This record gives sequence, C-alpha cells and structure tokens, in this order.
Amino acid sequence: MSQYNIKKFAVIGAGNMGSGIAQKIATEGHPCILVDLDDEKVERGMNIIRDLLAQGVERKVFRPQQVENILSNLRGTSDWSELADVDLVIEAVFEDVDVKRSVFERLSKNCKDTAILATNTSSFYVRDLVNAVTHPERLIGLHYFFHPAKNRLVEVIGHEGTSPEVYAAAWASQEAIGKTPIWSADAPGFVVNRYFVPWVNEGVRLLGEGVANLATIDWAAKKAFGVGMGPFELMNVTGVPISMHAANTLGATLGDFYAPGQALVDFCATGERNWDLEGEVDESQYDAIADRMLGVTFYVASKLVDEGVASVEDTDIGARVGLRWPAGPFEMLNNAGIERSRLLAEAVAGSYGLHLPKMLVNAGSHGIPIELVSLNDVHGVGEVRFNRPATMNALDNTMLVQFDGKLQLARATGKPFVLRGTGKAFVAGADIKFFVDSLNNDNYSAIAEFAGYGQKLFATLAGGEHATVSRLHGLALGGGAEMALSTDYIVASPNAVIGFPETSIGIFPGLGGSQRLPRRIGYPLAKYLLYTGQMLDARTALSIGLIDDVADFAELDATCHSWAKKRSVEVRETPTACSNPKLQAVWNFFDQYSVDEILSGEADCMGDPGLEKAVKRMGQKSYHALKLCEALFVEGAHLELDRALELESRDLSTAFNHADAIEGLSALLEGRRPNFQQPAFA
Repeated sequence: MSQYNIKKFAVIGAGNMGSGIAQKIATEGHPCILVDLDDEKVERGMNIIRDLLAQGVERKVFRPQQVENILSNLRGTSDWSELADVDLVIEAVFEDVDVKRSVFERLSKNCKDTAILATNTSSFYVRDLVNAVTHPERLIGLHYFFHPAKNRLVEVIGHEGTSPEVYAAAWASQEAIGKTPIWSADAPGFVVNRYFVPWVNEGVRLLGEGVANLATIDWAAKKAFGVGMGPFELMNVTGVPISMHAANTLGATLGDFYAPGQALVDFCATGERNWDLEGEVDESQYDAIADRMLGVTFYVASKLVDEGVASVEDTDIGARVGLRWPAGPFEMLNNAGIERSRLLAEAVAGSYGLHLPKMLVNAGSHGIPIELVSLNDVHGVGEVRFNRPATMNALDNTMLVQFDGKLQLARATGKPFVLRGTGKAFVAGADIKFFVDSLNNDNYSAIAEFAGYGQKLFATLAGGEHATVSRLHGLALGGGAEMALSTDYIVASPNAVIGFPETSIGIFPGLGGSQRLPRRIGYPLAKYLLYTGQMLDARTALSIGLIDDVADFAELDATCHSWAKKRSVEVRETPTACSNPKLQAVWNFFDQYSVDEILSGEADCMGDPGLEKAVKRMGQKSYHALKLCEALFVEGAHLELDRALELESRDLSTAFNHADAIEGLSALLEGRRPNFQQPAFA
C-alpha cells in the first residue's frame, strides 16, 4: 500500500481560487481545511463558499441537505498547526514567488513527513519552489482552472525530483475529487495557458494593428472557434490585469511572440477595468481574424508538443474540458487540413522569425494522429485508455476502430491488460448524436454496422490467455457497462456508478447487455436494472456480483493490476438466488411478474415503497423497448452465450426502426422528457 493515501486535504489561501478548490473537495465528500493568515480572511473564503452553494440551491444544482453535508466537510482556520495530519496541501495564494516560497517554508514546518505539498501556480515553474521545502520529492504542481468548483480540468506537474509515487498519489487524488487530470512538463504556461494566452493576445494584436474593431474580433473568434466568448469579453470576465500578467510571464520566458500586445499594455495603463465591447461588426474581416487566431493556436499547440510539454491528446483535452472549446487545437487543425494549417501557422510564426514546429513540417496528408484510445505498458500490464472525456468517452466509429487496433497491440504483447477511462466516466455509452443523425438520414445500416462491430470486439475481451480488467472510476453506462461486462473482471472505485438506461431512450442494450448481465447477476436483478434504468453505486454492485472488487483511488490501479494477473474467467454460473438481502424483495418481484403484469397493475408490490418506485419508473420507459428486453431474456436464457448474443443483432432493427427510438434518443439530446407510445391496459 502506498504511504501517500490521501484522505484529508487542505487549501492555503481563502480567495476565490482557494475557496473554489476547497469547495470542490468538500463537495466530493472529502474533509478539507481552508487556511489563511487571519480569521477575517478565512471567514471571507467560507462566505464565498456559502454564497456559491446557496446559488446552487436556487438553481436546483444542490438540495439543502447536500449543502449541509458539503459544509460539514469544511473547516476554516488561521491556525497552521492544524495541518499536522493533512495528506495533501494545495497552495493557492496570489502569484508572487516570494510569497509562495514563504508559504512552503511554513508548510514544511507544520505538515507531516508524508504530506504532499502542491502549488496552484500558473506563472512560475514548480521547480522554483524546491528550495523552500524540506522534502522536495513531495512537491508537485496542481494547476486548476476557474471556476475550480465547476471546471473539471487540472494539470498535474512534477519537477525533476518529484517522486513517482507522489505523482501517482496526487493524480489519484484528483480523480477522487471528480477532476480530469492531464500531464504537463514543468514548463512556462504548462499546457492550456501556453496556447490560450497567445490566443487572447492575438485578438489584442489584431485590434492594435487596426485589422478590425473590438466587437468584430470577438464575433469572428467566437464563430471560428465555436466558443461563447471572444478574447475581450473573456478578459472582462476574468480580469484584464490577469491577461496582462500571463502574457508578460510567458513573454519574459519564451520571447516576444508571447509578450503582451501593445494595445493591452496601453489599456492597462489607462486604469480602466473593462474593454468596451460595443461596436458594429464588420463581417468582411472574418477570414483575416479567423486565420490569425487559428494560426497562432496551431503554431503554439504544435510547438509545445514538439518540446515534450504535453501530448497531442492532453492538449486537446485541455481545450475541451478546461476552456470548453467544442474541439481541441489538433482536432481543429486536422479539420482545416494540414496544408492550410501549415500556411496559417507559418504566416503567424514567420512574422516573428520563428520556424514551424517539426510535427507540423513532418505531418502527412491525413494530419496529426490523435489517439482517442491509447495503450501504455505500466509495470508489465497494458493499460488501454479512452481519451475522450469531454463526451464522457462515448463510443463512436472512430473510437471502435482505434480500440480494435489497441486491443490487437495489447494482445500481441502477451500481457494482461486493463481498460480505463479519462475524466468523470469509464465509458458513458455510445454516441447518441450518431444514432440520431443516422436515423434522421434513413441510414439504419450505419447503426447496425456499428453495433455489429462493437459486439465482435466485446466478444474478444474475455476468456483469453491473460485476464482483462475494466477499471471503473466513474460512470459506466449503457455501452460502457456492456463493455465492462465483456471483460474477465471489473474493479471499481467508491465513486463508480453503473447502469443500463437504454429503455429510457426507446432501445435495448445492443452490445451484449441483455445476455451477459443476467448470466452475471441472475435474471430477476437483470430485469430490474434494464426495466427501470436503476443505477448502482460500487458497493451495491459488488454485493450482487456485478463487479468483482472495490478499491480506494490510491489503490485502484494496483488492485486492477492484481486482478489482471489472475487467470482469465472460463465460465460464470448464472446466480439462482439473491446475494444481497436488501434486494430480496426486488428479486422475488421481478422473478414472478412479467412486464405486462407490472405495468397493468396486476403485480402486487405489497406496499413496498422500493417496488412501487420501480413500477413508476417502468411506466416512464418505452413499452416497446421493455417488451423487446423481456423477449430477449426469455429466448436467450436457453441458449449458449454466443447464440444468445445473436438475438440482439437480430432484434436491433426492430428497436431502432420503432418511433420510440428516435423520440427517446432525440429527447436525450434536447434535454427533455420523451413522449413514448404507450400501451392501453384495461
């Protein structure tokens, strides 16, 4: 077991950033101390949190009881001796390196020897703080993004002396608090700010050069990047001096290309707080503006990957998760075409005497490869990772093709392997938009091809020479849950949630769920989960045999590797009795009654509120989908698994060509309740 098992957190600095980090930690159920120099500053930070939580209640993001629970995980103090038993301390004071050094000197005196010390700096190297700590191997960077209570991205940065064990523990702690961590070298701007600050700054330069007025630049930037705010509106929201400071910092380290545009320097000298966003939009200047802003983004993103600051995949994840861009720099670069992208980047860089990054020079006609699915060897175990967190790793055709390729590579190594997700989900099902687009274009064959391909891939996951393990750290829904069921073993974090919501959207599980699920947990519980869409937490899933183990985040990887080194499962006997006494009534009910008996009211709930709730939820599902599930259960129960899986392929067109499918899928995309065709019961 790692000596760095992070259970208790602390945040130093009770300003907007520090209080937001503390709020997020507490919201995810972890104890956290918010620390500042005096009680007045601490109370200000606690009030910031209380106000934000109250706003959350007004917007119905939180229930009042949830807010009470969150606040019970928080304690504010100016007494630094209370840090003695904290496992991870996050410094979030203002960007002054001398102030930060004094904080870390004080932390070294007040924290235990195994406490990990993290800085949230966005301006300095992590290594700049090494001399301020007594155990530099425990120093790490955790760079959060505003607002940290809401924004899921965090950059995890080690310096040369950071212990690999410390890095792994810090990474695991960020997953535990619901963040999406990405790796970054200890470099100026780390990953996202390295290209985002020049993106904002290029808008400033366009203004200073008289290419267009401010309103036009913001309009063109929003249109070109598909974002909600242009550079000037963003500066107004985050603070113009912050943009000035960020550009100055990058410019001082990386050169004039990154230095603030003169228009920004001049504006800050006026003392004005916000840019005036008013003005007529000149649409004729769109191309000139878009080309410049795309060019600077393509240049900087390619340059930072060339330098080994981050991977292509993490660079794009940073944009999509941290900045909420609809596409990352490399996805946009590929969409624009490699030749055009080279020209745009060269035009921007050339004006500063800079050369194109090697990866842009050497890129083939298909552009920069982006691994939505990656494979890495970790201590003799292959880790197949899904890298699409902005969509919760939803499966589409590209994902399946890349998954297939990585599976072949993983098997070729002759080693066991683990499947894992990035962000808040393992895999949250298939790409719903793909289904809707296919149906609207009268192209059901595309869905059939996708499902057939997925079934063939999933059928190869278990029963091989070496075991395969699904690592569920968050959501595993629909196709993701079916993928997990297809592996030999499933190991989950305490935060994991697994469910089969297909009948809620007018379809049934088409990647093996209707056949593998009952063989794993028994037919009555499988009916309950598929008919109601009930989601299970990790402990409940373990109690019914749906998963094999639950491990804290600090031990999750090691536990997955341990299971991966076991023998592959040959046969699982279908349970004929309920293993969880709390679900015995559910087992009996769904073992006894059919879909029609339940929905018509003939089934007797015997006053059990849990069963009454289940029946109510069934009434909100697609009757057509429920009946298809029921038929698949009945017919598949008497067949070998391979033959039973063929039933799903056979009935897939019946599901997707019914009106309930397009209604349910469209309703999910549109964020509304579906209006299914319902049967008439006497």
